[in-house]
Amino acid sequence: VQLQASGGGSVQAGGSLRLSCVASGRTFSSVAMGWFRQAPGKEREFVAGISGGGSRTIYADSVKGRFTISRDNAKNTGYLQMNSLKPEDTAVYYCAIRSSWNNVESAARLYDYWGQGTLVTVSS
Repeated sequence: VQLQASGGGSVQAGGSLRLSCVASGRTFSSVAMGWFRQAPGKEREFVAGISGGGSRTIYADSVKGRFTISRDNAKNTGYLQMNSLKPEDTAVYYCAIRSSWNNVESAARLYDYWGQGTLVTVSS
C-alpha cells in the first residue's frame, strides 16, 4: 500500500490550501482515512478523519469549521480542504488509512499505512 500526499505550500494567514492523498495497492473505499499533522518540536496530532464510504467525519476542535475532509473513492483519493488558515496550522501534514476497518478514529496508532507528508506553512 502506498499513499502519496500533495498540495502543501506556503500561504498567508486567512488563505486556503487543498491537500490530496492518492492511495494505491489496496481497496480504498472500504477503509477509514485520516489526516494528521506534526509541527516542529511537537507530537503528531489528529486533524480529521472520514469513514470508508464518506458518511461519517470527525475533526479536531482546533480545525472545526475551517477544514473539510472528503474522499473520492472512484479516484482512490482523499482530500483536506483547509480554509482560514492560521500560523498555528503550520506543520507537516500526513494522510493515513486503516488496514481493514471502516470506522473512523482519531488515534494515530489505529492507522496502519502512512503517506510521506506534505509541508504547510502559514505566515502571519
